[in-house]
Amino acid sequence: MTRAAKITAAVFALLLMGCLAVAWLTRGSAPLQVAEPFTVVDRKLLETARQVSALAETPAEIELASQAVRLADHEVDQAYATAVREATDTKPARGSVLEQLDVRLAAIRKQVDERHARIASLEKSAAASDEAAGQLELARAQLALDEDELEDTRLDIERQGGNERSRLEQAAREHAEASKGAAPLARPAPIRTDTLGDQVVAWWTLSERRQEVSTALEKASARKESVEWEHKVLDDMVAQKPVPAGTPNNDDGENRDATLKRLRSLSDQRKTLTELDRRIQDSAQIGDAYRKWIGLLDQRRRAVVHAIVGSLAWIMGILLAVVVAETGVRRALRDGQDRRRTHQQRFLTTLAVRAAGTVIILLIIFGAPSQTPTIIGLITAGLTVALKDFLVAFCGWFVLMGRNGVRVGDWVEIKGVGGEVIELGLFKTVLLEMGNRTNAGHPTGRRVSFMNGYAIESAYFNFSTAGQWLWDELQVTVPPGSDPYATAEKIRAVVERETEADGQLAEQEWERITRQYGTQRFSSRPAVELRPAGGGVEVLVRYITRGPQRAEVKSRLFRQILDVLHTA
Repeated sequence: MTRAAKITAAVFALLLMGCLAVAWLTRGSAPLQVAEPFTVVDRKLLETARQVSALAETPAEIELASQAVRLADHEVDQAYATAVREATDTKPARGSVLEQLDVRLAAIRKQVDERHARIASLEKSAAASDEAAGQLELARAQLALDEDELEDTRLDIERQGGNERSRLEQAAREHAEASKGAAPLARPAPIRTDTLGDQVVAWWTLSERRQEVSTALEKASARKESVEWEHKVLDDMVAQKPVPAGTPNNDDGENRDATLKRLRSLSDQRKTLTELDRRIQDSAQIGDAYRKWIGLLDQRRRAVVHAIVGSLAWIMGILLAVVVAETGVRRALRDGQDRRRTHQQRFLTTLAVRAAGTVIILLIIFGAPSQTPTIIGLITAGLTVALKDFLVAFCGWFVLMGRNGVRVGDWVEIKGVGGEVIELGLFKTVLLEMGNRTNAGHPTGRRVSFMNGYAIESAYFNFSTAGQWLWDELQVTVPPGSDPYATAEKIRAVVERETEADGQLAEQEWERITRQYGTQRFSSRPAVELRPAGGGVEVLVRYITRGPQRAEVKSRLFRQILDVLHTA
């Protein structure tokens, strides 16, 4: 490991240790929770019912989900009614601030009632007496003062947290308004089971829905057990308090008030028991709705499993058919006169069978494509990348077919391979290999194919003249004792005489080319150079010849030069 890699690994290790340390130190932190409005009523069953109802899809499931929401809402209403009644009967602790405020509030209410009665009596006599009118105005002012004091006392009680009944009633009203104005929940998209992929996704989705409904069923059962326990405790308390028998004596005011209070308390407890019974019944019915819903989900899951098995059976059948078809193809094309052709046919047929089987299996798994423009665009992009060479070759064909391109019969050199063009197609150029410019005129018998992209991506060489002229050279060593200058002149004469006709034709064709492009004219006469060598003097001769006839011309020249050297 290099030093940089070690430093990088050390930095990552330190960061990892820091993350683990922070995670360990904050392991006891509680997640942040959104503050909920004041209420002593547990609304989790209703919230769960509303959350689960969003999973209902079929009409039967929607009906069961609506029933569960309605029953849960009714259970919450009963709980609010019980909580409001219990808050009414709850008295503050003796000697507390709330008790003093309650006594003060009762006194002020009594005084306000007396003020209203006095004002009503004064209003009757105010028109007949000025003194009564003055007393009426004074009574109204005192009433206004008492009402202000009454409102202040109520606010003091609320600030001390003693007006629980008002808050519960407000919460119950808000719950009723929210239940009436609740918008219908959005239903999930219908589950599709057309393809194997859709079927697997449908089974997974139904399993998740079943798990959520099962969780809701557990909560409903837990609520039912909790309310039953509360009902049992309250029922035992009521059973231990016998109902007063007979009618109390009217003269005994204290006994009459105590008995009335006892009867009212027992009546409230009986109402609470009735509400608890209704809540138990609602919870039980909610559980029954969830159980039926789970049954519907199980039926749909079984249907999806049946569809998955059917799709897998189709796939297995297609694979078996592919295997049988391949066996039949091998047997049908087993014997043939041309073994290579038979092998090629067998390979192509087997490939076609496998491709057809693959396409059918993909249709079973994924189905037919629905977004045709997108799929066409993706296929086009993929084909553009995969067939890049073919596209470039097709464009190169237009370049080769241009004025300065390549024609059949031209002698060209492409990527170091020289030869005669024997075929020029849309995508490829075929040469009959004849060597490069230094080895021309010797066909090898091989055909060489090039994609036409070379016309755009690389360079190629072609003769600009019809005669395919090129400069060739030969070397002759003049032995010691001979006159090198005289020998060189004789060799020049031989080469000029042999290549005079070709040189004139080459000059004419090159003159046309140079005149067209405005280049400098040149001579086609042979050039002779003398070079010292270890065994004498070397004579280097350059001359004009046709590319395809290069070897033949050089052979004739060597025969004549040998005669010159023999004479010398």
